[in-house]
Amino acid sequence: MINQIYQFADSWNKILGYETPDHHKKMLDFLYNVWQSPNHKGLLMAFRHSGKSTIVGIFAACVLYLHPETRILVLSAHTTLAARMVSHIKNIIENHPLCSDLIPESKKEWASNKLTVNRPVGIREPSVVCQGIHGNITGMRADLIICDDVEVPNTSNTQQKRAALRERLRELDFILSPNGTMIYIGTPHTMDTIYRTQEE
Repeated sequence: MINQIYQFADSWNKILGYETPDHHKKMLDFLYNVWQSPNHKGLLMAFRHSGKSTIVGIFAACVLYLHPETRILVLSAHTTLAARMVSHIKNIIENHPLCSDLIPESKKEWASNKLTVNRPVGIREPSVVCQGIHGNITGMRADLIICDDVEVPNTSNTQQKRAALRERLRELDFILSPNGTMIYIGTPHTMDTIYRTQEE
């Protein structure tokens, strides 16, 4: 299956006029291994402007291509940040030649903050939905949770804020489906980073 993910990423990058860089392939390897591992939890940290969010968006779109029934929650420090990831995934699905069957005729849920692809009937949650870290996630269910830059100066510059952030992130265990996958991506903004907890 990893070869399908490579092919998906390579095809997308060719549309953009790029080649897939080696460090993005390593990131795809990591994401695939987290997705397939028994623990299903991973932390992706890399240097700034390395394209972490870009490659995770490609990976998420590929997961929907391979398994359209997947429910994805994107969580960021602010809803606007999370919406950027959803827009990225949406753009890939709309323009990737392998994703044409995912685009629904009726686009009732096809926006920058949530979208629903063609998939088996009977699934209540959108295919992809975003929320800020302090937004309402009660009652949500997800098979893949992407925590994209949940730690930023505004959410981690005091001990109280870091404690509140850690408590909020613990709630995700009740949202994640059995055998679901949780991926953290970001850059530490403090010595007492929440990513140290996630790594442990």
